[in-house]
Amino acid sequence: MLGVKGVAVFGPGLPDWPTAAARLREPSRWTLAPTVVPAPAVLPATERRRAGLAVKLAVAAAEAACADAGLSPAQLASVFTSSTGDPVNCHAMCEALATPERVVSPTRFTNSVHNVAAGTWHIATHAMSASTSLAAFDASFAAGLLEAAAQCVYARAPVLLVACDVPYPEPLHGVRPLPESFALALVLVPQGGRALSVTPAGDAPVTRCDGEGFERLRTQIPAARALPLLQALAGERAASLVIEGLPGQALAIEVGAG
Repeated sequence: MLGVKGVAVFGPGLPDWPTAAARLREPSRWTLAPTVVPAPAVLPATERRRAGLAVKLAVAAAEAACADAGLSPAQLASVFTSSTGDPVNCHAMCEALATPERVVSPTRFTNSVHNVAAGTWHIATHAMSASTSLAAFDASFAAGLLEAAAQCVYARAPVLLVACDVPYPEPLHGVRPLPESFALALVLVPQGGRALSVTPAGDAPVTRCDGEGFERLRTQIPAARALPLLQALAGERAASLVIEGLPGQALAIEVGAG
């Protein structure tokens, strides 16, 4: 058993956690709107200009969750998970490699690694704790949650979990269509906060979202697979749910009463 002490979310029609919580409780109050990406305060202006959308969105979510938890980012180990990484940078590199010169910008190459968001976050916040970056296609959120929960229980220390996905440009978008950007962050703690347990669920049916609009988002954006958990955290009652994982590796989640 562990707990959730801080929450953040930025997604379509979900501009911040307090607003999102109200709309998640009453899905009829939600309307589809473009994701608003706030400027991360931890990044200097020059770094904000250089950072891609995926990095800015992930860092903004991490920053907001730490503020909600009242914990210093420098104290936290982190797990960053994403199905897409930085797709705009991937597109730009593919374009460069398709030219006769095949010259790739050193900056593009540096930012092509999957842990660029985690690296940017830890440099900006001077966090010296361990960091893990991973991907598991549509199961990326479940993989990140399992990793963060295991670290929190084993180390008996808080862990920051960040999940973020943004759309690919064309022509990659036609192969891997994501309609919008979505990011969330949770600060998991070994004691206190909203009680949470995570256990294997095998092939158990996954929990659908309340509200057709949220259910569409859940199925369309890998990071939004977290929406049933976010709906549970937005409410006050205890909840049991199943989050989609890799085949045969779904996660059963118990959320304590708020």
